[in-house]
Amino acid sequence: MEAITNQEHEPVQLKEATVTDIPTLLKLEQSVAGTNVYSPMLEKSDWTEELQTNKVYLIEKNNVVVGNLSYERKSSDHVYVSGLVISPEFQGQGVAREVLTRLLKELKDVKRIDLVTHPENQKALQLYQSLGFVVESRKENYFGDGEPRLILANKKSGQV
Repeated sequence: MEAITNQEHEPVQLKEATVTDIPTLLKLEQSVAGTNVYSPMLEKSDWTEELQTNKVYLIEKNNVVVGNLSYERKSSDHVYVSGLVISPEFQGQGVAREVLTRLLKELKDVKRIDLVTHPENQKALQLYQSLGFVVESRKENYFGDGEPRLILANKKSGQV
């Protein structure tokens, strides 16, 4: 993916992550741990598996890693966004919106893009809904952490 630019913000870059980035990914996840609204991946083995099965990107702003994005291509018509983390000091700056907008453009031919979020994560929920995601269902104990998640999908109009 190429740089995402916005006149009000510095460009955001997406760099594909490799196993050498696992310490950085763990640090990002630790920065948002300790809340019931996000289930962080805190084990090296989890990231090793994630990098083998999913596309994982480091999100950089001014050459500083500010977050990560990962997704899994389930089929040619279906992508699951498995993770999006923005470091707390960079939240509220439009980084997640820029990244998701870019991802939606990159995956414009995919009929279904879905993701999950905690029902109490109102900022994320508002962001996803503003980008065309619709709540489809709620699942209790989604990640085995005792917390519910909302399943949201972005379906292209006229396609199911």
